[in-house]
Amino acid sequence: MISTSDFKTGISIVHEGNLYTIMEFQHVKPGKGPAFVRSKLKNLRSGAIFDKTWRAGEKFEPAHIDKDKMSYLYVMGESYVFMNSETYEQVEIPRKNLEYQLNFIIEGMEVSVISFEGEILGVDIPEKVTLTVTEADPAVKGNTATSATKDAILETGFAVQVPLFVERGDKIVVNTNTGKYDTRA
Repeated sequence: MISTSDFKTGISIVHEGNLYTIMEFQHVKPGKGPAFVRSKLKNLRSGAIFDKTWRAGEKFEPAHIDKDKMSYLYVMGESYVFMNSETYEQVEIPRKNLEYQLNFIIEGMEVSVISFEGEILGVDIPEKVTLTVTEADPAVKGNTATSATKDAILETGFAVQVPLFVERGDKIVVNTNTGKYDTRA
């Protein structure tokens, strides 16, 4: 069992039949009254993020989440097929479990497939990925009063704001947490 005093960012717990990962937490000891813990949790099945306050010392069952390195292969209907590079085992993950991550995944990319007791929850992608710009608006001369940006579309179809010097065919690094341009590759 895990107590609130054992909370660490990234730990997964089972609470009321749901799987959560701890994104942030803060131990609070007010001058008056008992201590408590504020936390920000992410539901691993739905992706919902919410705040929860716990009494100090509350106990939870730990969730043993498995992360298997797999390569993205192809799309099959409404599912995406991933293959374990060591065992050659293939798994299909429904599109609804990958909505945001699909903006950054290309064929052959290695990702971590997250599962709990055989139930596939989704994929964990690298924090930064390198993608090719397929479309870029032309730079407008004189539009440089501040750090000017323009629209660009990446090979996955994701739209991102990039600096004026980025052209079609350039490879750029995108932060997958924020969905923003990071640097040129």
